[in-house]
Amino acid sequence: MAKLFEPITLRGMTFRNRVWVSPMCQYSANSDGVADSWHLVHLGQFAVGGAGLVMTEATAVTPEGRISPFDTGLWADQHIEAWKPIVRFIQEQGARAGIQLAHSGRKGSTAPPWVRQTYVTPADGGWTTVAPSEVAFGTLPTPAALHRDGIAEVIDNFRQAAIRASAAGFDVIELHAAHGYLLHQFLSPLSNRRTDSYGGDFVGRTRLLLEVFDAVRGVWPADRPIFVRVSATDWVEGGWDVDDTVQLSRLLAERGADLIDCSSGGNASDAKIPLAPGYQVGFAERVRGDASIRTGAVGLIEHPQQAEGILADGAADAIFLGRAMLREPHWALLAANTLGVELDWPAQYARAKPHS
Repeated sequence: MAKLFEPITLRGMTFRNRVWVSPMCQYSANSDGVADSWHLVHLGQFAVGGAGLVMTEATAVTPEGRISPFDTGLWADQHIEAWKPIVRFIQEQGARAGIQLAHSGRKGSTAPPWVRQTYVTPADGGWTTVAPSEVAFGTLPTPAALHRDGIAEVIDNFRQAAIRASAAGFDVIELHAAHGYLLHQFLSPLSNRRTDSYGGDFVGRTRLLLEVFDAVRGVWPADRPIFVRVSATDWVEGGWDVDDTVQLSRLLAERGADLIDCSSGGNASDAKIPLAPGYQVGFAERVRGDASIRTGAVGLIEHPQQAEGILADGAADAIFLGRAMLREPHWALLAANTLGVELDWPAQYARAKPHS
């Protein structure tokens, strides 16, 4: 059996394989953040295609936490009912359903990437963004710095969203602390200039994420895992780096985190990122070894042999795939064939199964 298709168990949850669908924004919900038929078909196709875990896009815990006015949400009970049939379909195909909970912070109120306009003004349905400090990202407007009451509200927003995620039937929660969104903004000295207990040194800058994690772990069922996606480095001198990530991962492991999803970048508009196949795998390997916690590798992982090699080398415990899944939603089934693993195909698609 190829490592890629070995089951893995986290807490009380067994995943049929280690081919996992990365969260990918769709900017296709209605203006109230409600998921619809697009999300059912988009996410459901990956479960039919053999993935072990299907993650939703970054799903906002508050309306002002959306990246765009068309992001999905989990800040109201109406969202529970919208997610239920999607979760049920994913699970009926044998996959696990995960939701990524997020707050965009200073990178919110923006238009979908296929729209020329970048910032969406309050007059056009946007909002005033918030952040740890009054430091703008690129050409976006300067955000308002969160006061202590606002920080407490953010923590409760995540807690309430986790309760709704459980009610919707999700198997996994992932906290989005990467790509320059609010939790990452607090972690990085590039965006966090605070002088109170939520800023300054490493302890202060990590406080919000750790408090959010504790709040979510406190209401999330004990037999279901929590992942944390991090940007292992800002790719900028003086920013958040991989040593910080290892130290943070140890703290998260002590609190009951089950896996660190290792990405990078997103918090500095001028960062020079050395894009290449598997360019972030080394971060997953470093965190796995030095923080003694399971990790997921993500980023320009395209081919079955490449994914299998990452796992076989002990660099990560699972592979998150994004663009490769968009190109081929049945990537897992085809990868199994390539690696000589016999998988059952959905009966409806069995006539298309390749013969090696």
